[in-house]
Amino acid sequence: MAHMTSRALTVGFDLDMTLIDSRPGIHACYQALSAHTGTYIDADLAITRLGPPLAEELVNWFPAEQVEAMADVYREMYPTHAIAATPAMAGAREAIAAVRAVGGRAIVVTAKYEPNAKLHLSHLGIDADAVIGDLWAERKAEALREYGAGVYVGDHTGDVRGARTAEALSVAVATGPCDAEELREAGADVVLTDLTEFPAWLAGFRGTQAPGTSQA
Repeated sequence: MAHMTSRALTVGFDLDMTLIDSRPGIHACYQALSAHTGTYIDADLAITRLGPPLAEELVNWFPAEQVEAMADVYREMYPTHAIAATPAMAGAREAIAAVRAVGGRAIVVTAKYEPNAKLHLSHLGIDADAVIGDLWAERKAEALREYGAGVYVGDHTGDVRGARTAEALSVAVATGPCDAEELREAGADVVLTDLTEFPAWLAGFRGTQAPGTSQA
């Protein structure tokens, strides 16, 4: 199991399909990009495989040498098409509040372009202590270590790998493209149906730690 330092608990959260249901917004943005470029993009298919960096999806629709430029266009269009269309996931605000209630910090570590990640959280009134973008899978460990996160919550096997690389407890929610079995097989320490189960889990988790210790 992971080991946590004795300082105040820091919990990291993924963004897409963990804190926010980004499917409607991303779908709209892919449709807009398709219309803008005249290139067919199957937006219905694309939103079934959210999590990895944008370039990994765009390479399915554009020649490799155009992907970087198309990613820039997508990110420029994103605030107009995706922010207002994207709701919070059930339990997202309550999960952040639960961390704060035990004196902890809640940070967001996501593969999404950081300015757009911040726009989502601001629009939805979700107040994180820090937002770190442009990190995927094992690279998420860079931010988790920097902020001393002892727990990382995500919906993708890439999030599990990030948590384990950081030696943080991996808490997975089965609200994204990976089901509970896949998340467990990837090495998640805890699998929840969704974030509505997180406050009760956190209360139990904190209760299992003896005073003055920090074992997870």
